[in-house]
Amino acid sequence: MSQDPGSLESMLGYQLKHLQSVLRSRMDEALRPLDLSTPQYACLELLKRSPGASNSELARGGFVTRQTMNTMLRGLQDRGLVTRPEKATSGRALPTTLTEKGEEALAGAVARVEEISALMVSPLDDSQTRLLAEALDLCIGALSSDAS
Repeated sequence: MSQDPGSLESMLGYQLKHLQSVLRSRMDEALRPLDLSTPQYACLELLKRSPGASNSELARGGFVTRQTMNTMLRGLQDRGLVTRPEKATSGRALPTTLTEKGEEALAGAVARVEEISALMVSPLDDSQTRLLAEALDLCIGALSSDAS
């Protein structure tokens, strides 16, 4: 499919959304045997990076609503993958942490997700992969800045 140079920018959003959709499908497929969804994996990954994160922090980092994250955390807690106190020690936040079982589940999930990520960038050389990561960071910054 040929494009005129002026339409390249208009296609980028579509291409990124298409990539996100395919990536999400592949991740869900790979995580299903572990009884995890992509959002659950993201939650566990966020907790590994930020132990004790609040529901609101996890929701922002996982691109879901606070209500969705709360439901997800209850499910992960019921499965013994995370732990949260019954009551907040201060304020309303219930800090969440990974359990040993949660860390084991995450380790298995990371290996599967890394395989998919490697496949995704396999047509690119190291330099192209680095440039893609840098370009995506710049795009995220442009849309996330207060100036926009």
